[in-house]
Amino acid sequence: MQEQEQGQEHEQGQVHEQRQEQNPMDIRTALFLAAVCGQTYAQFHNPQHWFMLPRTYMTVGPFSAEVYNGVVEPFGFVIESDRAAILAFRGTGSAVDWVSDLIAEQIAYKPVTDAGQTHHGFTDIYMSARQAIHGLLDQLPVDKPLFVTGHSLGGALATLAALDIAANRNHKQLIVYTFAAPRVGDPKFVRKYNHTVPYHVRIQNEFDIVPHLPPLLYRSPRTEKTYAYLHVKGESPLSFRTGSVGGNHILSSYFADMARQAPAFAAAICAEPPGWCPVEN
Repeated sequence: MQEQEQGQEHEQGQVHEQRQEQNPMDIRTALFLAAVCGQTYAQFHNPQHWFMLPRTYMTVGPFSAEVYNGVVEPFGFVIESDRAAILAFRGTGSAVDWVSDLIAEQIAYKPVTDAGQTHHGFTDIYMSARQAIHGLLDQLPVDKPLFVTGHSLGGALATLAALDIAANRNHKQLIVYTFAAPRVGDPKFVRKYNHTVPYHVRIQNEFDIVPHLPPLLYRSPRTEKTYAYLHVKGESPLSFRTGSVGGNHILSSYFADMARQAPAFAAAICAEPPGWCPVEN
């Protein structure tokens, strides 16, 4: 696979993201994985943490993570069929929640040697779930394609997990699809990621605020340090407006916009099981 975004330029104190050739988005894969991501929210909101499975899939297991206030919450699951496995991460409840919870200082990304610095808050959440996630992945055949996916904060966690998996495990086919993901790490992390992770499709709406956060240069009011952020490779842009900041970000809006590109397929996957696709409000 070819790299799509890597490196950085420093000109007059500015950091610039560079576009390169991209892994192509397969609209059917994107719709299917967006529907799976929707069930990570269902898992979180359901009192019993139940979620629905697509036809032919079975649950390998759920996992939890520790959030900033120390509360342990369900954060996703691993599912598999005869043909593929999926590791899916949950995002926060809304774009406003995500922005208000933002703690964008950086720390070393310890799972991978020489992988630069990553967002402190995202990394803490991922590291709290890492052991459980690896335990679930141990139950999968290494030659089965593994899809890693997530929306919003879940897209950031999927990115952190993907580099860890690519560098430290033996899965032969690793495919990453993220939706509305924020920036995750510094230029060194991005270079390592783009070189190590074979295939990443990073789907983002140009009118969604979250993929533009943290800013390319973030000055922490707490530490008074400045941190550089870049996106990893794979941008696959969407362009839609719903009339609100939250509406431009929520998963159901992404699903509805992508469904217009493949309406028959979207209708087919949403028909079975009924109600498992994200519904646009």
